[in-house]
Amino acid sequence: MKAVILAGGEGTRLRPLTLRTPKPVVPVLDRPFLRYQLDLLATVGIREIVFSLAYRPEQIQAVFGDGSALGRRILYAVEETPLGTGGAVKNAEPQLDDVTVVFNGDVLTDVDLGAVLAAHRRAKASATIVLFPVPNPSAYGLVETDAQGRVRRFIEKPKPEEITTDRINAGIYVLDTRALQLIPPGVNHSIERGFFPALLRRGDFVLGYVHDRYWIDIGTPEKYLQVHRDILERRFPVSIEAAARGAGHVAESAIVDGQARLDGAFYIGPGCRIEAGAEIAGGAVLTRDVVVRSGARVADSVLWSGVEIGDDAVVEGALLADNVSVGRHARIAKGALLGEAARVPDYSRTS
Repeated sequence: MKAVILAGGEGTRLRPLTLRTPKPVVPVLDRPFLRYQLDLLATVGIREIVFSLAYRPEQIQAVFGDGSALGRRILYAVEETPLGTGGAVKNAEPQLDDVTVVFNGDVLTDVDLGAVLAAHRRAKASATIVLFPVPNPSAYGLVETDAQGRVRRFIEKPKPEEITTDRINAGIYVLDTRALQLIPPGVNHSIERGFFPALLRRGDFVLGYVHDRYWIDIGTPEKYLQVHRDILERRFPVSIEAAARGAGHVAESAIVDGQARLDGAFYIGPGCRIEAGAEIAGGAVLTRDVVVRSGARVADSVLWSGVEIGDDAVVEGALLADNVSVGRHARIAKGALLGEAARVPDYSRTS
């Protein structure tokens, strides 16, 4: 059994953060995002994974290589032209076994994959779709199932009177690889709008497995920031490779002045330097090699590698890409996104 991770998207909703860094390798706390999916797949013994890539594939390959450093075997299927979600899985077919687990490359979840695989086998399903209940079903395409969990139909962006379920496609599938014969090779094809409806028309058993614990799509700035809050506040518990300091964590190689103020759940990564009088507050994530000068305050924000925050500056509710420089007494407003190497002059304010 192998897995396919669909990691070919351009991450347009996260721009400018993803102009140079593909979404699958954006940092989430102390590791590139796809590490979380690799770790989840390892819980069911899957250590051979095909990355389906299109946007900046060389950067993802540079991060993960052949997977040996992580105890995995990582293969790559690179699209020459966009193939869609179904076409991407079809493109990886020559490298797959009889059963394939598929992940959308922007999903973070604690789903019990072992239970999903067991349900798939019991049902002798051609495909199993992990479903997740949401509070506002009208904003999504819904998946309707019967009492046995069999998928009956897909409802795209329903009107209020058309809502019969609150369950959406969570972007996690188990497939009988033979069923991929329904996907034409080398063309753009949607697994959601093409492949799964074709299975239903053919009369195949498509199972819906409901997961109702943790699931989030990191593809927007709001959700990307929320993921960090959830990890820091243990709503999505992971092992953080740093020493606990109160409710936060500080990496061994970080330098934190004794006169700095640390408050709430935060993360200070390797190589960071926090000067006297600086404040690191709840929700702050300093990934690595970040400098926070005297009197500056960082809260509820994610700062990528090489960021420097000047004296008495304030950063709150913002996302800063690699090597951003924020000048003295500057104010970075909630919701701000600063792309790689952006410069904010002294005493400036973002709107």
